[in-house]
Formats: sequence, structure tokens, C-alpha cells
Amino acid sequence: MRVLTVNPGSSSVKLAIVADGVELSSVGVDTATAEQTRGPLTELAMRWQPVDAVGVRFVHGGDRSSATLLDTEETARLAGLVDLAPLHQPLSLELAALATATVAAPVVACFDTAFHAHMPEPATRYALPKAWAAKYGLRRYGFHGLSCAHALRRSSELLHREADAMCLVCCHIGSGVSVTAIRDGHSVDTSMGFTPLEGAAMSTRSGSVDPGLLIYLLRTEATDVKGLEQALEHGSGLAGLTGTNGDMRDVLAARTAGDSDAELAVQVYLHRLRREIGAVAISLDRVDALVLTGGVAEHQPDLIAELVEGLELLGVTVDPDRVRGTGDRLVSPVAAPVDVLVVTAQEGLEIARQTTNYLAMNGAT
Repeated sequence: MRVLTVNPGSSSVKLAIVADGVELSSVGVDTATAEQTRGPLTELAMRWQPVDAVGVRFVHGGDRSSATLLDTEETARLAGLVDLAPLHQPLSLELAALATATVAAPVVACFDTAFHAHMPEPATRYALPKAWAAKYGLRRYGFHGLSCAHALRRSSELLHREADAMCLVCCHIGSGVSVTAIRDGHSVDTSMGFTPLEGAAMSTRSGSVDPGLLIYLLRTEATDVKGLEQALEHGSGLAGLTGTNGDMRDVLAARTAGDSDAELAVQVYLHRLRREIGAVAISLDRVDALVLTGGVAEHQPDLIAELVEGLELLGVTVDPDRVRGTGDRLVSPVAAPVDVLVVTAQEGLEIARQTTNYLAMNGAT
């Protein structure tokens, strides 16, 4: 089956054609809107006719535990989740509508939240009034699930172990940052929660902040709800700490040039990431491997080495030569107590796999 995958991220859209688990062609659209994506999507679909299906990444799927056909009813349900993922959900909806209008094939929604759908209930609950939780669906959903699913599958291949038999800590380190504990083939704890704001510090997002601090800002009228949302989503994280756009490459360049704000920002970033790694690791019986994926993990080996230097308590170390290699690889020393791997983020392959599986199970192949 030939699948056109549509993967909107925090700062770009990646389109790809995948057949039988192999990416045949791809194109990236930077700072994309649906209109900017129209031409590349149409061209890719025309060049690789026939396209049998389209798979679209949705950051938020609510309580869905697997991919599903994107029909009118499902589209309306996903539109109702926009407030929970305002950076991503609107663009996914627009791109799905574009794909439906452009390609004469089923369009399947694949969810980042689905990988976390079977977390133990204590890991999903907030200590809030149960009436609120019931009425407003307040729970920890988790995100970056498509990345985690691919990282798990690829790690099992690299380590020659069954995916369901491994206990992993998976760090997705890109514009967004999350840490997930994986056991029995699915998430059992994760750093992101009701929205993708919770957890580690990110490129422009704050990560977890004392809720009392936020109440203070509103009560003293330092900002209003709209201003607070803008600051937490777009003006915090590395961007807020440095006054840059939050791109890790720019922050590291400023740090190298002696910028003290950039130095502090990197240390805050690493400290918060290590805290999340330690926090989710406690949800596992053991840690077989630490898996690092996402753009920062793939392209900043010195930063990864610096991150791991602070994780000795977990038995985690890296080999200086291996960490500066390329591609999917083991970067820990031989016979290290915990394997450390760097895996290229390939959500597109996971989107194609889930799309193919959904259509096969529903008699649409």
C-alpha cells in the first residue's frame, strides 16, 4: 500500500510517500500553513500516483487508542479538541481537509495521544476535584506518541530484543520536548499532560510552572488569559530565557560566544530534562535503554553528551566517539548497564504503518 503521510510539527510540515515501510520520497515545508502546503502536497500526490491512502498526524486524539478514518463526525470531534493543542490541532484539521480535497483516497487520522491511552490510571489523574475531572475531561493524555512508537520499534531492531519485553525511557527532543516511560509496548508514564505544555522546558514553551505563579500573574493583572497563553506557548522556554527565537542552534551559538543568558538557558533546559527522565524512570521495573530522538538529539551530539553526564545515577553513560556518529546507533559504551541509543525521528513511517493497519483491519485494502 502506498501512503501519503502528512506530519505537521511545531515549525514545519513534512510530507512523504511510504510503501511497505520504506519512505520513497519526502518534502518539508518550513513555517507551513495549509495554503503553503497545497502545492507540495499536490505535486507529491501526482508524482506518486496512485496514492492508496493518506495518513495525517493529530497531536490530540482525546480518548482514542488507535488510528481512525477521518469522516465528518470524527473531524467535528477533533475540532472540539483545538483548545487542548492550539499550536498543532488547527493545522492538522486544515491539512486533512486539503488532503481530502486533493487525493481520491481514504484519509486516516493518527494520534500522538493514542500511545499513552493505556497508561495506569494513577499516571493519568490530576489531584483535582473529581467533579471537575468528570465534567471537563481533565486528565493527563501525553503526546509525541507516534515518535515514541517508532523509537520503540527501531530500538528493538537495534538491540535485537522484542519490543514488548523492553523497559525504555524515550526522550523526544525537538522544538517540543517530552519524556516517556515505556513498558509492555506502550507508555506507562510521560512528562506531557492535559496539553503539550506540561513537563520539560522547550523551544518556546515553558514546560511545567507552579500553578500558583500563574494565578499570581493573573491576580496582579500582570497579564490576562490571552497574554498568558501567548507567553507560555510562544514566548517561554529557550526563547523566553534568551530573547532569541528559541532555536537550539542559535542558543548554542550564543552560548559559545559567551552569552550568559544562553549559558543559563541551556543549563535550565538540561536540568529540567534530567528531572523528567528521573521522574518517569521510577515508573519502570528497570531501565533497559535510554532512547533519544528528535532534531536536537539527532544533530547536537555535544549537548547529548552533556545531558547524559548528569545521569550517572541511572547507570547511563555515552561513548565520546559513538555519540558523534550519524544515523540510528548505540552511543553507550560496550557492556554499559543501560543502553543509550539515538534514533532518527520518523513519525511518517509510524503514520503509514498505522494507516495501513487500520485499513487492513477494516477491509479497505
